[in-house]
Amino acid sequence: MGVIKVENIRIFANHGCLTEETKIGSDYRVDLVIKANLQKSALSDNLVDTVDYVFLNRIVREEMKTPSYLLETVAKRILVRILNENNSVNKATINVSKLNPPIGGDVEMVTIKMTEKRKK
Repeated sequence: MGVIKVENIRIFANHGCLTEETKIGSDYRVDLVIKANLQKSALSDNLVDTVDYVFLNRIVREEMKTPSYLLETVAKRILVRILNENNSVNKATINVSKLNPPIGGDVEMVTIKMTEKRKK
């Protein structure tokens, strides 16, 4: 088993419950932690034997383009796609953070964290 982290993916997107949030948009940060068997790729030195972080970044960017009221919904879509599209992934954890959220205070970010495991 091994871990691949893709951290601080910065994205501008239009998520939120307030009409202004979906019209104006906000800055987001996404962090992924992927657990997979990395032994084969360590020996083969072949990209097809691992979880390509270009693939992970692409899925995050594609799913962040679809507006949602809740960050939980976006996170779930990303996790499901990762598990469905790469059989090497055993477990994935995502943090989705809205930077400078409009909550009436000086708050750097709000973050949701979710984890999905491959069903056996």
